Amino acid sequence: MKQWRALSATAQDALVAAFAFTFGAFLYLSGLYPMTQASVAPSLGARFGVLALLCAATLLRRRAPLAALLAGAVPVGIDLALGPTVPVWIVYSDLIYAAVLYGTRAVSRWVTIGCAGLTTVITIAAFVAAGDWRVLVLSVAAAAAFVGTPIWWALSVRTHKEIAEAERARVQAMALVAELDRRAAIADERKTMARDLHDVIAGHLSAIAIQSEAALGVLTRADTDPAMAGILGSIRANSVSALQEMRTMIGLLRRDDGGEDEPAAPRTLAQLPILVDAARSAGTTVRVADSLDGAALPSAVDQAAYRIVQEALTNAMKHAPGRPVDIAVRADRSTLDVSVRNPAPTPANSAGSANSAAAHRGLVNMRERAAALGGSFTAGPEADGWAVRARLPLGAAEPSPGGSRTPEVA
Repeated sequence: MKQWRALSATAQDALVAAFAFTFGAFLYLSGLYPMTQASVAPSLGARFGVLALLCAATLLRRRAPLAALLAGAVPVGIDLALGPTVPVWIVYSDLIYAAVLYGTRAVSRWVTIGCAGLTTVITIAAFVAAGDWRVLVLSVAAAAAFVGTPIWWALSVRTHKEIAEAERARVQAMALVAELDRRAAIADERKTMARDLHDVIAGHLSAIAIQSEAALGVLTRADTDPAMAGILGSIRANSVSALQEMRTMIGLLRRDDGGEDEPAAPRTLAQLPILVDAARSAGTTVRVADSLDGAALPSAVDQAAYRIVQEALTNAMKHAPGRPVDIAVRADRSTLDVSVRNPAPTPANSAGSANSAAAHRGLVNMRERAAALGGSFTAGPEADGWAVRARLPLGAAEPSPGGSRTPEVA
């Protein structure tokens, strides 16, 4: 089995064609081929020629299954005219199987409908022409064996494959979502640490450095105890040194170094291609319509728009893994419009959707980001899926810094 899977699709089809011709030739030579009394009349040379044409079409059963099925219809028609034979219909049933299994979803559907309709017409015509109910029974049995069985088997295999692929896509999407959540949590923690260090500890160190320097000036003018002046000088030197180290630490927390952890630097729409590439690497088809052309946006609007797109894309990957996502970003003189749309999940994918509580938190976060800038936000089902839309005013004020900041460590 491993050696068979190691072969290319072309090599596998060639082996199938060779085996089909060999087995069919054996049936012809042994006389085990007639399906009706009229099937015995033509010479074996004609039978071998028809079988060879049909086996040649088998070479395309994987690369072009519909073309192989249509090409095989010609020798099958000749075989019906000469009198149907078992080898030809065995090979053609394999082409039907391949068309349903390897063709696109539309090809699979139409081949199933077409074969069912054509088989019904041929069966009824044979019964009417013969006027014998036994012909009807044999026709139904032959149709079930050579048409119904391969279609049923191919649909079963295709369904199992689609379920397995959907599960793999869901696992990959959830892994990516977990990684994005992990990095977002790290980024939030780093920003919180940097803000606390900047606003609290660094502020106190700055105050110590300034006050110790002022005290040194007073002691120098008063010409007091040199030991006290030395202590104050040491306090000032240590506080300045600690302040410099704190500045370095804050810079490290804020730096976008491209390392393993998500940096604390704010993300903007300029990083949208990175986000899209990450989603595509998990198997999600993402189409982007960006009409900004690098236009400068207010920082708060730019960051909020990126976070809304990120959250909406994450939700789409959670609830409809493997389904395409359309992202549109456009701006006029006063507003920035962002929309993220995706089709409804397939039944195979819907079982893996995230719970409603997590989805609600994501919608609340996006709505709060838009409201903080005086914008509007909508999210809900549409006729063809789910849509998230946000409209942000370009005149929105920058977000509050969250507290006083000393200029020494800005």
